[in-house]
Amino acid sequence: MKTVKLTINPMDKKSHINREIYSNFSEHLGRCIYDGIFVGKDSDIPNIEGFRKDVVDALREIKLPVLRWPGGCFADEYHWKDGIGELSSRKKMVNTNWGGVVEDNSFGTHEFLRFCELVGCEPYISGNVGSGTVEELSQWIEYITFDGVSPMAELRKKNGREKPWKLKYLGIGNESWGCGGSMTPEYYADNYRRYATFCRNYSGNELFKIACGPNADDYHWTETIMKTLNRWNCSGISLHYYTVPTGDWNHKGSSTEFDDKEYYDTISRTLHMEELVTRHSGIMDRYDPEKKIGLIVDEWGTWYDVEPDTNPGFLYQQNTMRDAIVAAINLNIFNAHSDRVYMANIAQAVNVLQAVLLTEGTKTVKTPTYHVFDLYKRHQDAELIYSHVENESAADGVPCLSQSASVGEDGRITVTISNCSLDREFSIETGAAFGSVKSAEGRILTADVHAHNDFNAPENVVIKPLEVSCENGGAAFVLPACSVAEIVLSV
Repeated sequence: MKTVKLTINPMDKKSHINREIYSNFSEHLGRCIYDGIFVGKDSDIPNIEGFRKDVVDALREIKLPVLRWPGGCFADEYHWKDGIGELSSRKKMVNTNWGGVVEDNSFGTHEFLRFCELVGCEPYISGNVGSGTVEELSQWIEYITFDGVSPMAELRKKNGREKPWKLKYLGIGNESWGCGGSMTPEYYADNYRRYATFCRNYSGNELFKIACGPNADDYHWTETIMKTLNRWNCSGISLHYYTVPTGDWNHKGSSTEFDDKEYYDTISRTLHMEELVTRHSGIMDRYDPEKKIGLIVDEWGTWYDVEPDTNPGFLYQQNTMRDAIVAAINLNIFNAHSDRVYMANIAQAVNVLQAVLLTEGTKTVKTPTYHVFDLYKRHQDAELIYSHVENESAADGVPCLSQSASVGEDGRITVTISNCSLDREFSIETGAAFGSVKSAEGRILTADVHAHNDFNAPENVVIKPLEVSCENGGAAFVLPACSVAEIVLSV
């Protein structure tokens, strides 16, 4: 077993890790909203005002900071007035992007904002630019946030909400380069300026307006947006990148059946996030050296072929230890770039893509990805500090180890570290510069790379205690193959 050094320096603070990096995404897609989040007040499934109680509790447990809604591609065909008022009078629509199913709009603005209240997270609304109008989006903001006398405020009160909500995060369109309108960056940038102008700050509410950013490595898009919108009513630009193991969108691979080569290909492709964030940040730095505009990675995660015998438009996939490793690597990357990455939203919350939760009837399963978010939650609103690990290479030059470290308000150091190797374990020796480790505790998630939780065996992959020894001013622990760990140190 190889011994490697992990050095941390709590005196060398790098940047603030926004809690928003640990956010999620929910779309009217498959069983994310219906069955996953919302079952209705008359359901036999235990619920709070129609929302699954087990899902509310699970998201509260990982301290979910922000939830994005209603899409995704669905956002640019969603007309918010269809989802307010009495359920019986709400218009039905065809969800043309995801399976061609009928959307009855029983989960709308009031339901989404109430769900966020129950979970204790901030709402992030994606506005319809693709098929909507400036007036429509402007009125939606007024409906949600205006505390006064106006047609939209009166309509909100008529629908049962006397006082307005607070809404911080607003996306001006989604994937406008693709499903959100197939626009050029120049055309979108002009549209952004028009839409953003009429999205007002009402009644003390301050909107954090997010422009549609690039698809993966479209650096021209970022250049155009930053050149056109820099410091013009824009607080952030989005970035979307999905890890597809094969690189072939027509044959993405199975979520549970894969060989070692496909596993390491997955890790290699997810590590591409480092290059994307670095290069897009570099472009942003030229126009915004003070880093006032955030990079919002509001769609990321693994994307496989759907599970056999499920609707191909529902994007339902299982979630193994491979996904846990992917989540850990990406979160460490976002932490490392937290001077520019303001928010990240994994896709998606429930039953879709790299979900943190899976539901079926009365049962809810916490996936390995969910447990990674649990291991990392102490990083939220902590200060990133210097850390360095003596790394080794796995197959095809993929680095085995990924880590980040932060100091919280309580003065304790949190280290998160993953080992993507399938056959090598490491003895990690940790030392804190300018101080000695007084106490340490650890938790770990580890299992066979194909291991996953299902409705018959929901605890195949769970967090367990990790033994961490303290001696000679440092700490030491063993990091098994295919594992993710959290170590909390007092110095």
